[in-house]
Amino acid sequence: MICHLETTRRRSFAATAVLALLAIPAGPLLAQGAYPTKPVKIVVPYPPGGAVDQVTRKVAHKLTEQTGQSFFVENKAGATGTIGAQQVAKSSPDGYTLMANDTTYSILPHVFNKLPFDPDRDLVPVAAFNFAPMALVVGSESKFKTLADLVGYAKANPGKLNYGTGGAGTTPHFSTEALATAAKIDVTHVPFKGAGEATLALLSGTIDFQIASTPGVMGQVKGGKVRLLGISGDKRLTALPEVPTFAEAGIKNYGVINFTGLWAPKGTPAPVMQRLQKEIAIAMASPDVQKFSADLGSVPSVVSGDAFAKMLRDNTELWSKVAAAAKVEKQ
Repeated sequence: MICHLETTRRRSFAATAVLALLAIPAGPLLAQGAYPTKPVKIVVPYPPGGAVDQVTRKVAHKLTEQTGQSFFVENKAGATGTIGAQQVAKSSPDGYTLMANDTTYSILPHVFNKLPFDPDRDLVPVAAFNFAPMALVVGSESKFKTLADLVGYAKANPGKLNYGTGGAGTTPHFSTEALATAAKIDVTHVPFKGAGEATLALLSGTIDFQIASTPGVMGQVKGGKVRLLGISGDKRLTALPEVPTFAEAGIKNYGVINFTGLWAPKGTPAPVMQRLQKEIAIAMASPDVQKFSADLGSVPSVVSGDAFAKMLRDNTELWSKVAAAAKVEKQ
């Protein structure tokens, strides 16, 4: 199952977006009134410690430095991110309440029969600013030394291997089902209340493996607590060049790439959106964020506005195929 944002297209979008955003003049923005003039809340609809939380906090810190106003994160977890998303969707469209999310946002229509908000109308995409491969990890004491070992065992023992995620309908859930389809294996899903809990279950041996974006697991990998068997994407990580891509390990037709981005309530003024996009582009180009992203095994690209909206539509369509193949039942 192919569910991917092609690397070349992503880089093209990123380069175009950064150049365009940096060229936005300050005059029109200031003519509309300075923004921001008070603290900006960014709602992360997941528990603390996950990839979205980590990346968003770093970007919020940079936006605070650049604008002189506080950008702060508030975690509002629950219902696969829909509780936090609903809160932001109903907020005043003034740029002072935003939502951070990842690829899961494109999956929601395939998980719920009815959402408490309209993902296509109630929230508007500001910018996607961090792209990360999906990583398959096992505990440091696991008998599986390579991805081929794990896949071979799964084929010989259908349904006996289990994997953990932060909940049904999350990016790790759909990403693992996509891998199971591509590798032609049958594995059992064990949902937890958050990605952090799933990782703890892996460390304790409660589950056999986990697939998560690289920012969510790199700390455990570098600390020797988990073993990284493979990553999605078309090239190896600079930080861990010995780890093969899924394609190199024999799993073809799999290219899931996770992203982190910001959304705003519908009706947020264009000058506010432009200011946010410009500041995000500046933040992602800064040396410390570049290093932060590289250390997490991710790419600090920027995709904004209409390009981001199209990317979301493409992802939603592609995830529909995963949902059908995995026979995901809507809640």
